[in-house]
Amino acid sequence: MWLSLDLVGQSVFDWTREVCVYVCVHVPVKEIKQERTMKQHCALKHGILKEFLAEFLGTFVLVLFGCGSVAQTVLSRNTLGESLTIHIGFTTGLMMGVYVAGGVSGGHLNPAVSLAMVVLGKLKIWKFPIYVIAQFLGAFAGAAGVFGLYYDAFMDFTSGILSVTGINATGHIFASYPGRHLTVLGGFIDQVIGTGMLVLCILAITDSKNIGAPKGMEPLAIGLVILGISVSMGMNCGYPLNPARDLGPRLFTAVAGWGMEVFSTAEYWWWIPVAGPLIGGITGAVVYFLLIELHHSNHTEKTNQEPEEEEEDEEEEDSSLKDKYEMITMS
Repeated sequence: MWLSLDLVGQSVFDWTREVCVYVCVHVPVKEIKQERTMKQHCALKHGILKEFLAEFLGTFVLVLFGCGSVAQTVLSRNTLGESLTIHIGFTTGLMMGVYVAGGVSGGHLNPAVSLAMVVLGKLKIWKFPIYVIAQFLGAFAGAAGVFGLYYDAFMDFTSGILSVTGINATGHIFASYPGRHLTVLGGFIDQVIGTGMLVLCILAITDSKNIGAPKGMEPLAIGLVILGISVSMGMNCGYPLNPARDLGPRLFTAVAGWGMEVFSTAEYWWWIPVAGPLIGGITGAVVYFLLIELHHSNHTEKTNQEPEEEEEDEEEEDSSLKDKYEMITMS
């Protein structure tokens, strides 16, 4: 009787153990297989589509943080923000945008940066228009996100009248407009110099043969570049430095209620933050290449120089030995 009960208990124990093993091992494996299958079906196969989405989302993050900080400052009538918070907003937006897109597309988020990479041969030219389209769409969507987020505040601040100029102007939340003192030529030069410095510093940060930045810290360093530009070159027109970041939101304001005034204001200023950064990006890239990158010594040159140096050392030793021998014989 006791023996039969022991056998029953042992069989129940074995059955329970097998069930537990099956649940703990087989079920997770099945779930993992289903997850892999789902990922295989949903994952994009073409690399350029992945890069398109990365540039789109990264630029969206940039504009949402940046223009969002301006909106909070303006709509609160400077009670919940100031110039410094706007600088921090754009710095954080660029930093996080590069973290979002950097591992997939390089995190350009700026047609001027993409064009500079094309000129340097670091981006294939056929990818350039795809990057630019993604960046413009991302900036447009980011502006729409800011407007949707603060829609009630916009209506309260403007009483439903969206304008570019005047006491309750809000167009400058999304796009840049020149200061009263600024001429067209001055604005163009401002954008060329500002964007040139941005691209030059980006190339230095990402240059593996220079000091560079530690791996994973590049977005932080690039964000600090924007912070530096914002506190030193933002007086004239607010450092747009990015055709997509400026024109994308400007197009949004044109269709969202501000009208075509966003293009005609300040003697059709809108093209300056589009053309200026493109020229500035190329200028910064060429300057860094000619003054720094061109003069990097590569690994093969170093390896070739080392044997030559060794041969020269051996020749010097041989000549010194000969001189000593001659001195001894003469004595």
